[in-house]
Amino acid sequence: MAGNCCGGSCGGGGGIGSPNGARQADYRRVLRMAMLVHGLMFAIAMTAGFETGSMALRANALDFLASAMNYGVGLWMVGRALEGRAWASLAKGLALTVLGLWVAASTAWSAYAGTVPDAPVMSLVALLGLGANLSVAALLFAGRRGGPTLRAVWLCARNGVLANAAVLMAAAGVWTMGQGWPDHLVAAVIAATVLSAALAVLRQAVGELRAWHAPAGPTGSGMGS
Repeated sequence: MAGNCCGGSCGGGGGIGSPNGARQADYRRVLRMAMLVHGLMFAIAMTAGFETGSMALRANALDFLASAMNYGVGLWMVGRALEGRAWASLAKGLALTVLGLWVAASTAWSAYAGTVPDAPVMSLVALLGLGANLSVAALLFAGRRGGPTLRAVWLCARNGVLANAAVLMAAAGVWTMGQGWPDHLVAAVIAATVLSAALAVLRQAVGELRAWHAPAGPTGSGMGS
């Protein structure tokens, strides 16, 4: 899922690595597009999650937000020093941790209350999210074997497809069984994935800041020197 991408394989804790030379303009265009798509889907999925009572949609919205923040950090980091990336990653990790804990707690309460979400609307929003992720993934298909920049965006889009497919399965389970536990199960899995990624982001950001501010070694080659 995108949470994994945004904390690990898609560029570690600091976002996506920036390219050099003439590729930078294309890099910025790709990140702006991906950030816009995922930011819009975050708003749609979160709104639909509240309207339908679906925790899986709210967790999926968090997944979209994680991807959008990762693209935003990557875009902001073009031409900036490592310290700036670490601070941006720290802020991102803290925000995702707070939101992830909120989704996890809300999911537990919803399960306790026995909430059954609106499965048809869940399916429609999940299909919309699936289409959004597939469109980004298709556009960036050629970059999946390239450098860290496009490959990172490709992995985030691919993992987002998996998250939306999980929400679709949850909606199908709610529809066929008339119970809310499939929705709660998928929400818990997505929230746990995002929380795990957020903790990885925080660990790496703290490590980078410590390394940056560490005293220079005998050769005077410390990161912050």
